[in-house]
Amino acid sequence: MALAELPDYPWDQMVPFADRARAHADGIVDLSIGSPVDPTPALVREALAKATDAHAYPQTAGTPRLREAIAAWFARRRGVPGLTEANVLPTIGSKEFVAWLPFMLGLGEGDVVVHPVAAYPTYEIGARLAGATSLAADDPATWPDATRLVWLNSPGNPDGRVLDVPALAAAVARARELGAVIAGDECYAELGWDGRWQTEPVPSILDPRVTGGDLTGVLAAYSLSKQSNLAGYRAAFAAGDPALIARLVTVRKHAGMIPPGPVQAAMVVALGDDAHVAAQKALYRARRDVLKPALERAGLRIDASEAGLYLWATEGRDAWETIGALADRGILAGPGSFYGEHHPQHVRFSLTATDERIAAAAARLDAGGLR
Repeated sequence: MALAELPDYPWDQMVPFADRARAHADGIVDLSIGSPVDPTPALVREALAKATDAHAYPQTAGTPRLREAIAAWFARRRGVPGLTEANVLPTIGSKEFVAWLPFMLGLGEGDVVVHPVAAYPTYEIGARLAGATSLAADDPATWPDATRLVWLNSPGNPDGRVLDVPALAAAVARARELGAVIAGDECYAELGWDGRWQTEPVPSILDPRVTGGDLTGVLAAYSLSKQSNLAGYRAAFAAGDPALIARLVTVRKHAGMIPPGPVQAAMVVALGDDAHVAAQKALYRARRDVLKPALERAGLRIDASEAGLYLWATEGRDAWETIGALADRGILAGPGSFYGEHHPQHVRFSLTATDERIAAAAARLDAGGLR
């Protein structure tokens, strides 16, 4: 079947608001798309540079060193022991994996892809690329019999919601009842902020407490873009059910979906060093500690946002009105409508701006609010 028409790229709608924000006397504070602004760690850049004699084709499944590093990282950082090279797969960033997973699994017409109600739009796009139907539904009891793939996102983008072990386990159990694959998008897992997530690690869908030690039908996706400032490297990976991983490797071999060799070498170093991850988290924590109270003082309510890279906020009016008021103060954010139809009054604020720009946003909000 031919590819159906896709919607326009939503961020194109932000051009006039970005122009308004740039007209501010002190320049724009861009808190919209969460693109890292801090330097890539030197040890990672050095590893990339050393690997630039990349004359041979890279390995689709990842080098043995990279697969070992991914498995060791899951055991050390995510509470998932016992993974082997058969359980892991590097990807060209996580977005391509999200977009193409339904197609790579063979889904098509009549199949349902479930995703969160407040959702990164690529889950829906992936369903469309495969000719399947997408459904926004958080309650596993409402997932229909035709469900063949379930996406969870914890911590969530845009809302920063975290699914605890019982919630993950219930979702996995329901997916297995339906005979569906279930995939956890865990790209913000290192960024826990509030409540128990200040001290406890955000749980993985691959955690033995979730799966009962059986990874059948379960996948996790992770990206180094946020924890290591490697967005430009397109460095990510998937892990889980070895039978599913083997299928994905075969598809990707045929399609030439291979992370470059130097990037694979850099990933090994990034996965093996926890110090730079802690340092980056401290930067985001400090920025959050400035921006969150400033938004609240300006009359916005912060919902969820207990982890992740964003603040999910509302004034109680249409999000586009809030976006306009922010643009007039030189601040650019993202409207909730970009993340589904269920949150028309919410706005997403990214923490990916420099300390100086975050401070500027806070000062502007304190100077006059949004009304």
